[in-house]
Amino acid sequence: MQTDLFGNKRQKVNLHMHTTRSDGAHSPATALRIYRNEGYDAVALTDHWRFGEGGTDEGMTVLSGAEYNLAGSTGKNGVFHILSIGAEREPEIIGDDDTADPQQVIDAIHAAGGLAILAHPAWSLNTPEQIMRLHGFDATEIYNSVSGVHESRRPDSSIIVDQLGARGLFLPLVADDDTHYYDSDRCFAWIMVKAEDASRESLLPAIRRGDFYATEGPEVHIRVEGNEAIITCSPCREVAVFSDAVWVDKRMIEGEDLREVRVPVVKYEHFVRARVTDKDGRQAWTNCIQLPR
Repeated sequence: MQTDLFGNKRQKVNLHMHTTRSDGAHSPATALRIYRNEGYDAVALTDHWRFGEGGTDEGMTVLSGAEYNLAGSTGKNGVFHILSIGAEREPEIIGDDDTADPQQVIDAIHAAGGLAILAHPAWSLNTPEQIMRLHGFDATEIYNSVSGVHESRRPDSSIIVDQLGARGLFLPLVADDDTHYYDSDRCFAWIMVKAEDASRESLLPAIRRGDFYATEGPEVHIRVEGNEAIITCSPCREVAVFSDAVWVDKRMIEGEDLREVRVPVVKYEHFVRARVTDKDGRQAWTNCIQLPR
């Protein structure tokens, strides 16, 4: 547990990682030890089509998890990798990776009491239209570590997030490792959840509400007051503000030691979100804030 700039308790959480139960390099015990030693408060083991039970590991919460990869390996008709997080029992999926229906997978995860999170939409070449045909995602990954170091160099799904926002769909934005190799893809990106403790009962509702920010290290918060978006962060060298507007002036702010930035919000924007970058190149992302229009 850590405390943020406003005095709130924050839990460090990774929701996407693999073990030798599917295609990961380490056993569950070793994987958990690695993350526990790096100060994580909670993780989910999300092996492909292998439901992992929840519990605790020497004080670290282990959320139940699985990853259901659907529709093969070509993006033409829509490849979906869907995370089940925190389900009370194994979701009752009809079919397998070639035949299961993505909507049924989402519904089955919810029926089992879990969160359904869309993994790495940029890596999967998901289009906004493909995503919007489905209903009930609780969040999507905006950043996926392994996709940047081993897999296709498509770790960042920001443009898809903004395209969805331009169409009126706003999902909480998580950053995850999707650890497979346990070299440069481990302990690299996570979410900081605003919650009193790291129990399942505290984390799942907070994630569903979007009470967290996604990060590789920096802290970031965004709020809107009147006609201004206010970004508060740990010391950073760059603050970028995004929306459904193609161009708005002064949305990329650079400096030596940025801690708070204020930018105007214009009348034709329907949402804003922010990304900060620190002196070491590490990034953090806020969720989208919808604007009353």
